[in-house]
Amino acid sequence: MRSSNPVFSRRGFSRDNGYAGFNAQPQAGGPAVGTQQNPYAGNNPYAQNPYAQQDLQYGAPPQAPATTGRMTMDDVVMRTATTLGVLVVTAALAWALLPVDDAHINKSYGIAIGAGLIAMVLGFVQAFKRKASPALILTYAGLEGVFLGVLSSIVDNRIASGAAMQAVLGTMAVFVAVLVAYKAGWIRVNRRFYGFVMAAAMGFILLMAVNLLFSVFGGGDGLGFRSGGLGILFGVIGVLLGACFLALDFKQVEDGIAYGAPREEAWLAAFGLTMTLVWIYLEFLRLIAILQGND
Repeated sequence: MRSSNPVFSRRGFSRDNGYAGFNAQPQAGGPAVGTQQNPYAGNNPYAQNPYAQQDLQYGAPPQAPATTGRMTMDDVVMRTATTLGVLVVTAALAWALLPVDDAHINKSYGIAIGAGLIAMVLGFVQAFKRKASPALILTYAGLEGVFLGVLSSIVDNRIASGAAMQAVLGTMAVFVAVLVAYKAGWIRVNRRFYGFVMAAAMGFILLMAVNLLFSVFGGGDGLGFRSGGLGILFGVIGVLLGACFLALDFKQVEDGIAYGAPREEAWLAAFGLTMTLVWIYLEFLRLIAILQGND
């Protein structure tokens, strides 16, 4: 099975057609192993590992990733920090250099939309690549930062003062809460959880797409899913979906490390976590704009 991202990407620590995370079953004496087909199947306790072929080539199971070029938690943290750092820096520069006063808002907004569309395309390209491309991921983060910087400035300066900082704090709070709940075992990520989240996400995105079409061709706010009481409800749902995406991301990282994923795949973890955090931030920003704005 694949990962959790809002664009339903194919990124993941996987081999063949399977995703380790949701096929995992612990076995005595080793890390969790999956149930996907493996040419080395037999009595070997690591035979079902998506990286089993690589492990057997090295002659040892993946207990020591630091010495065999495999992904570690430090790798994930460093690459995620780098990706988010690029996003934050470009967002700050966009906020400072692209004013949103009456004389410049159209130009700034146009640049932001262009950057956002290119970032979306790059995100899909990386999602469907078999290997991580650090340059592609960092470029995505930079362009996404431009989009978020201008959008945040518009909301903060023209709709709801202080909204950007509140959205940042809300996103951080959700991240910490989900991490604590996941590590404490309060959230169990399995096939049922995955299926529920992905079905809910597809329904959510479909409704938002329909609402956008109605707003474009019918004017106003379309079906009203992004304003008033319905807007608040769907904003809360969006944040909850983002929290579920985070839990899936944490599971994917945990399984990737347990399976001995190559170190370069830490960039995939950074890419996925960044996309999920952007999702949560945007939903918080929209919620705050509805609650504090004039709409």
